[in-house]
Amino acid sequence: MTRKERYEGVIRYFQEHIPQAETELIYDNPYQLLVAVILSAQCTDKRVNLTTPAIFRRYPDAESLSKASVEDIFALIRSISYPNNKSKHLIGMAQKLMNEFNGEVPLTVNELVTLPGVGRKTANVITSVIDQQPNMAVDTHVFRVSARIGLTVNAKTPLAAEKQLIKFIPSELVHKAHHWIILHGRYVCVARNPKCHACGITEFCKFYQQQKKKQVSS
Repeated sequence: MTRKERYEGVIRYFQEHIPQAETELIYDNPYQLLVAVILSAQCTDKRVNLTTPAIFRRYPDAESLSKASVEDIFALIRSISYPNNKSKHLIGMAQKLMNEFNGEVPLTVNELVTLPGVGRKTANVITSVIDQQPNMAVDTHVFRVSARIGLTVNAKTPLAAEKQLIKFIPSELVHKAHHWIILHGRYVCVARNPKCHACGITEFCKFYQQQKKKQVSS
């Protein structure tokens, strides 16, 4: 199977079975999504969704968040991973939005990565979710699952994986493909003991085909 055929098969399956793929983070506007994505680093979306309502009630916009104290934010996000650093990042992010972007979330990767707590992955999430830009956010799920399926080959870094995925996925589908791969990794192609018996893309999966060969030869 060629790499092109593998991509075509995987994309075809997801288009048919998850046509409306989207983030599981709960938000109402770009500011809320940015806060949620910053909090989601090394933390589950479920935990973030339990935490953000209290933040959004008390700090409904960048202006109010920019005036918060680290102690106040920490108290609201203490159940989130790395609450001390994230408290500082959220306040710094809001202050920069107020000082340089009139309180609005910018929608270019280059501008977003200048905000405290925002790296390339977060910037790609914001631009692809809010504006459907063809930017691929590579988190741990995307990095692991893409390599396991065979969508990426010898990609040693998230950026290398991102470049390979962008090259082979049609630009108009990139914003969906990010969620396809994340959801697949979260619920089917889990890190330990992937649920191959419940997977619809085994025909195109490099890992599954390798396992089959091992079983035949043993």
